[in-house]
Amino acid sequence: MIFGRFERGKPPVEPVTLKILVAGGFGVGKTTLVGAVSEIRPLRTEEFLTEAGRPVDDTTGVERKHTTTVAMDFGRITLREDLVLYLFGTPGQERFWFMWDELSEGALGAVVLADTRRLEDCFAAVDYFERRSIPFLVGVNCFEGAARYPVEDVRRALDLDDAVPVLLCDARDRGSVKDVLVGVVQHAMDYDAGRRRTVTT
Repeated sequence: MIFGRFERGKPPVEPVTLKILVAGGFGVGKTTLVGAVSEIRPLRTEEFLTEAGRPVDDTTGVERKHTTTVAMDFGRITLREDLVLYLFGTPGQERFWFMWDELSEGALGAVVLADTRRLEDCFAAVDYFERRSIPFLVGVNCFEGAARYPVEDVRRALDLDDAVPVLLCDARDRGSVKDVLVGVVQHAMDYDAGRRRTVTT
């Protein structure tokens, strides 16, 4: 007989915890994505944009955005009884990129969130993970009113390797975000298995 999630006489399953980064340009929806799925109250380090930051903060295309992440967003989601993801949202503005090296330490993989109206804003994140051989997928956040493009058009525009998954998503929708997170975990596992096969052959 099963009581709760555990069988009588068997110890609770110790979950595997994995670290996933959520990166991308300013205003692309990273904070929203983490908040949509986190089963704990997300840790946010948002500050209001100020006049002093206007010369260095490019708000083109996101003029209605009044806050910015200055350190990280943090959330947690249990995908299965034995698998827990810790989500770390990176700051999107260039002046806070020094945080990325700290945040990427020990990460299994990353989600690069993209906005088709400002694809160039995620080039830096794509380059960062490619240079460090951190497996990532691109999640195209489908904003209301934004044009929808086929996945392969986005892949070509970002000059992505064929092995990098590209998924359409809604950063506000829990189910959509979960699909993206499952995708990045699977991609990271496949990536690691491929590297190990290369080393042994």
